[in-house]
Amino acid sequence: MNSDSESLQHDLLDWLLAHKANTNETKLVECEDIKGENHPLKEVAAFTGGEPELGGIPQTFQLGEIPTVQERFQAVLKRRLQIQVENHPPLFPWETQLVEYPDCVEERSLALTPSWGWMAQQSKLNLPIPLPEKVFQELLEKCQGLITSSLPLGAKLVQVVEGFFPNDSQTINDLAGLVLRSTYRSVDTLNAMPQIQSDYSDLQPRQQMALSLLAAKQLLDNLNLPVSSTNPVVERQWLTSSGTLTLRVEYQSQGQMTHLRVQSELPAQGILKLQGNGNQAVAKSSSPGDLSVELYCNQVNPTYTLEVEFPELDEQPLLFVISPTI
Repeated sequence: MNSDSESLQHDLLDWLLAHKANTNETKLVECEDIKGENHPLKEVAAFTGGEPELGGIPQTFQLGEIPTVQERFQAVLKRRLQIQVENHPPLFPWETQLVEYPDCVEERSLALTPSWGWMAQQSKLNLPIPLPEKVFQELLEKCQGLITSSLPLGAKLVQVVEGFFPNDSQTINDLAGLVLRSTYRSVDTLNAMPQIQSDYSDLQPRQQMALSLLAAKQLLDNLNLPVSSTNPVVERQWLTSSGTLTLRVEYQSQGQMTHLRVQSELPAQGILKLQGNGNQAVAKSSSPGDLSVELYCNQVNPTYTLEVEFPELDEQPLLFVISPTI
């Protein structure tokens, strides 16, 4: 009896083991979810054999099966992501819907903006250290706006610089007085300025004010061409990015008749425009070289203006003022 029971149990155990082995054979089953789409996790579960065990306990894999499952899972996941991106492409932050862009865009020709050709003159100023380009440009622009003003030189200096230091008007006034009394009144002075081993940005505000006032003073001197019956000729040079602009102003006065003549040597093609007392004279040159312009007036005018324009170097002309005195 016992032998028959043991034989029956042995046969039943053999059958169960054989049935278990058949259900664990490696196979690939494509599963469909409720919406009819393939599910990668179900495919992986089918690939590993059988259904997932109850309670979320994973099945035991034989050596060599796990890399195969991982590769299959990554391939299925990659395919699903590709399908998702193709069906719902991502948008750029500025897009609200899909937009078709051309393969290539024809670039419109851009007009070349002339460089700031007057910048090179800073190297001719007698300063202990150079100014930043932006600071020098703003100083020159403000000097250009005040060059024809009848304000005293000290007031001009204050107005040119106070925009950089709006809350230090009194300090700027005090320093402007020192600059006017300094020995560095002329850009042609032979006295060397003391050297400062710092950049402009490293200076104290008071030092920046003094340096800006010195630069403004020299720029205003550069832009002023004083002539008189005792000193009828004045020359001025201005360094540009293409070379040196040389100006020679000749003044003659006979009674109420005034004659101004400006001779120039241009580093590039340019235009000279001389104006005063309601009169104007213009001369143009299509190439570098000598160019002159002259003006006759019936009476002496307090100021005349001379505009020098280099279209290839700068969009803005450089304005000089000619101040004749008897």
